[in-house]
Amino acid sequence: MSQTLAAVTGSLGSIGYGLAAIGPGVGVGIIFGNGTQALARQPEAAGLIRANQILGFAFCEALALIGMVMPFVFGK
Repeated sequence: MSQTLAAVTGSLGSIGYGLAAIGPGVGVGIIFGNGTQALARQPEAAGLIRANQILGFAFCEALALIGMVMPFVFGK
């Protein structure tokens, strides 16, 4: 005799995306935190530091967008 305490309905892909969004969120925080420290230490290199920050941010956000699309691609 088995009892069901809780039933999960809907797509588990949305839960997976919620967990997968933690990684890019942490990555963006690290990028801009370290970029701010670098700008405080070497203000004359602001252009190069800012360009590298934007590039790293774009890569992190691309991972988040890919993670958002994958549940729809592989979902049932």
